[in-house]
Amino acid sequence: MKKIIVIGSLILAAAAQAQWVVTDPLLQVQDFIDEAQNIAQYVQMVENQVQQIETMTSQLQQLQNYNAAFGNPAAILNINGAVQVSGDLNKAVVGNSLGTIQIGSQGVEAMTFSGNGLYHTIGTTFQTPSGNEVQREDNIYRNNAAIQNATENYTNVYADATQRRLTLRTQIADTIQKLQNATTASEVQKLTGVLIAQDADLADTDKEIDQAANLALVQDAENRDDENKQSKARLEEQQAEFSEALTNYKSAFQPVAEPPNFPTQ
Repeated sequence: MKKIIVIGSLILAAAAQAQWVVTDPLLQVQDFIDEAQNIAQYVQMVENQVQQIETMTSQLQQLQNYNAAFGNPAAILNINGAVQVSGDLNKAVVGNSLGTIQIGSQGVEAMTFSGNGLYHTIGTTFQTPSGNEVQREDNIYRNNAAIQNATENYTNVYADATQRRLTLRTQIADTIQKLQNATTASEVQKLTGVLIAQDADLADTDKEIDQAANLALVQDAENRDDENKQSKARLEEQQAEFSEALTNYKSAFQPVAEPPNFPTQ
């Protein structure tokens, strides 16, 4: 409708001007019609641009609504609990490996171990019945020291893991609260990722405790195996010694084949 009004106005204006100019009316009318068509095309182009702008404005509004609902992930930098979980996972391990425990175990540790007063120490020396003081042999007690160090390793790991568990439980509760108060989907997604990491870290602390306990059990099993092995070795040696002593006795004391002669007078 706007285009018809504009075109009509231009034709009337051209006709009015034509009254004062002595020219070919048909040619002039054709020029006015061509000009009107050009103007109509321009008006159409402007209307198209206006529609494009309105469409882009609507799309921009939709994008703004989307950002308001889902949030901008790049803008969410300081997620609650993320730094704490990363720091906990990067901490140095408190427990030692079984090899480290075995290599570092010295017999003197077993000789002086009292278990916080629970056991009596055997000391590094002892006295014979005649009063001589004898130094105990260190290597004999290294396996005892190893099991003591393994249990101490378990105690250290358990204390560290328990403290970390308490901290993680507090952080998990805080993350859940943040999830309940989250206003965008992006924030919910990142907090959910942190919650999963915290739960995995909590489970990892339990595994550390189990591993430390298993080390003590393995060392105890090795000690029992060694004790059994030593008992078998001593029995085998005693049997060999007895067999050899019996052979030597037979060689040293041969029976006399001739009957003994007894005096008749």
